Amino acid sequence: MLKEISVLIQKELTLEWRQKYALNGILLYVVSAVFITYLSVGAKSGNISIPTWNALYWIIILFSAVNAVAKSFVQEHQGRQLYYYMIASPESIILSKIIYNTGLTLLLALLGYGVFSVILGNPVQDQGLFLLNLILGAMGFSASLTMVSGIASKAGNNSTLMAILSFPVIIPILLMAIRISKNAMDGLDWSVSADKIISLVAINAIVAAAGYILFPYLWKS
Repeated sequence: MLKEISVLIQKELTLEWRQKYALNGILLYVVSAVFITYLSVGAKSGNISIPTWNALYWIIILFSAVNAVAKSFVQEHQGRQLYYYMIASPESIILSKIIYNTGLTLLLALLGYGVFSVILGNPVQDQGLFLLNLILGAMGFSASLTMVSGIASKAGNNSTLMAILSFPVIIPILLMAIRISKNAMDGLDWSVSADKIISLVAINAIVAAAGYILFPYLWKS
């Protein structure tokens, strides 16, 4: 399985490299969204608060993740999916896509963090806790959106269906990530965020396990 996952991740990287417009479009979205926020909220005058910075950051990262992960199964036409069905197990396929999308989402989150820090300032006092939160948030977004993308692909790539199905799963992850990042900005001790970190890890594990168990049944259809 490890070999299959490795080969499938290399395939994802190859496709992304050939279709650079997809990644470039998402990167442009992140940068332009931050710049529009800078112009809109009057951050030039230094009047943006920490809660506003935190909320705007996660809103942009959420929509960037949705745009990045939504194409997980959309770009795979039916003939290619049939070929994968014959040469790889469904568990390897879903795990490879989750791992790849986690890396892509984390890249977007780090890029957004860098652009936010340059344009809107960096109010984060505990960098380690904030980066740990980004990793856990990227894992949660990727696991849930990848599974929902697979379901939507079986329903004619209905974008409305993906939005409806992902909303109940994304909200708990987003709430935990926002609270942890707020504690990191305030410089609070890690013990204050310990229960939230454990909850976020548990949600990620449940979503990933559910996708691992349920995807083979979806793949067989």
